[in-house]
Amino acid sequence: MKRELYSNRPLSAGFPDLEQRGVDVHASHQGSHPYTLAVLDCLDRLVRLEGEDRRALVIGCGPKPNAVRDLLNRGYETCAVEPMLGSVALAREFLKAPERVRVGTAEAIPFESSSFGFVLMESVLEHVDSPPRALAEVFRVLKPGGVLYVYTTNRTKLHPGLRTSEYSVRGFNWFPKLVQECYVFDMLHYSPELANYNPRPAVHWFTFATLCGLGREAGFGQFYSPLDVIDERSAFVARSRIRRWALERVRYRPWLRALALTQSGGAIFMLKRLESAAPGA
Repeated sequence: MKRELYSNRPLSAGFPDLEQRGVDVHASHQGSHPYTLAVLDCLDRLVRLEGEDRRALVIGCGPKPNAVRDLLNRGYETCAVEPMLGSVALAREFLKAPERVRVGTAEAIPFESSSFGFVLMESVLEHVDSPPRALAEVFRVLKPGGVLYVYTTNRTKLHPGLRTSEYSVRGFNWFPKLVQECYVFDMLHYSPELANYNPRPAVHWFTFATLCGLGREAGFGQFYSPLDVIDERSAFVARSRIRRWALERVRYRPWLRALALTQSGGAIFMLKRLESAAPGA
């Protein structure tokens, strides 16, 4: 069957109807983003966004933009960008506000420079064509003093069951890059179920250190893990004596912080300095 798939069509056409299948699969998932509200609590401890600075942008909102809804409920004037046309239509219907969702990519954001105080990229950076260009674009649309939050793949994380959330393949994030590329090719052309029929599967895997490096190249000047800014009085921390004990030590001991970031390093806040200029300016 696999050999016959491209007998009468070009290999570059990819698996039939992959984009629509991907939209259907991802649209079927219910519930809110698990991180958005906790991220906003951390953001409040990092920087105070008021007035026009409370304009927020969600990149890669998907067909059910719960993150946009959460931000709106918290008083942020929020818009979204999504590259897949099927997802754009569903997202506009979900929000009942077509003007809030625009067609665009992380590398070409359809908004003016210095438009937003906060940008959210949850499970997006691993899918883009160019992480450096995507971060440079986010830097452009952020106001000085604005914050980008990224939640992405973690190269060194030990996943429960040894399966990542991107691929149903054991230990995928630990594979050599060449092997990962071969799986990506197989997924796009022959076995799309390996990545839930995603027409833009995850192709980048990061560590906290590589994210900091990419952020500096884009112009960002300061970087924080949620470990650094989570409120120790929050229910997640306060209800566990072990978490309180660990957090106190992880925050102030570089080697312990580094060890913790091997497992939580896919989440990062990037701050655009007030005096920031475009890279190379």
